[in-house]
Amino acid sequence: MPSKHDQPSTRATKSSAEPILLGRDGAIATVTLNNPDKLNALSFGMWMRLGEIVRELEADDGVRCIVLRGAGEQAFAAGADISEFEKVRANAKVAKDYGNKIEGTMRAVKECRHPTVAMIHGVCVGGGLEIASQCDLRICGASSRFGIPINKLGLVVGYGEMQALIDLVGRATALEILLEGRVFGAEEAKQKGLVNRVVADDQVGAEALAAAERIAAGAPLVARWHKKFARRLADPRPLTEAERDEGYACFDTEDYRIGFKAFLAKQKPQFKGK
Repeated sequence: MPSKHDQPSTRATKSSAEPILLGRDGAIATVTLNNPDKLNALSFGMWMRLGEIVRELEADDGVRCIVLRGAGEQAFAAGADISEFEKVRANAKVAKDYGNKIEGTMRAVKECRHPTVAMIHGVCVGGGLEIASQCDLRICGASSRFGIPINKLGLVVGYGEMQALIDLVGRATALEILLEGRVFGAEEAKQKGLVNRVVADDQVGAEALAAAERIAAGAPLVARWHKKFARRLADPRPLTEAERDEGYACFDTEDYRIGFKAFLAKQKPQFKGK
């Protein structure tokens, strides 16, 4: 039996006709790519709506973790919707506009201050893998498939998309994925560093939601700081004194006092994000 976590939340705020579904369970938001008839291939409208929703969630202090997934259990996303390419990628000029806009969505996911978890069922290729690569954690099923085979379309990935892939798996492996254009399985994806965890197909939802719950149970300011610090350390410039001072700001938070006292009392902390 599929886990209850393998379906979008019953608290979804959008109808099933919407290209992106948004569900909320307490501090955890679930964002679902909703085009199951095309293995959740992303139309231009889906790209734009995904960026809007992630930005809306980023502004919400009540959110502590965002789970991204595809509708159903056949695919996370099978890339961009190629049937639109004659219109949105007809030539270099219109393709640049399209590329700039989808890179804006990629940045929204990558730079979101809340932790993000990709719940990956089935196919995760092309733009789908590029979205997943922007998330903080990726958990997939044993039968999931990965790759970016756009060399067979005569296309390149944009600089922003390539940078995320290089940051995740390194230059040599990123070039292997792009130059061969091969689709490969979950265990190889784990070996390459594309995913954090591989579980049985019927446990993907439960495992991803369990990870989200562990994240949400932690101090939210700490999670946001850890993401910020990790991004900053990718920049080779020396840290400023102000940046180093920020590394100690947690000691002045109410959450630190809550966590410290709860630890000594052997109780579960109830963080406030203050």
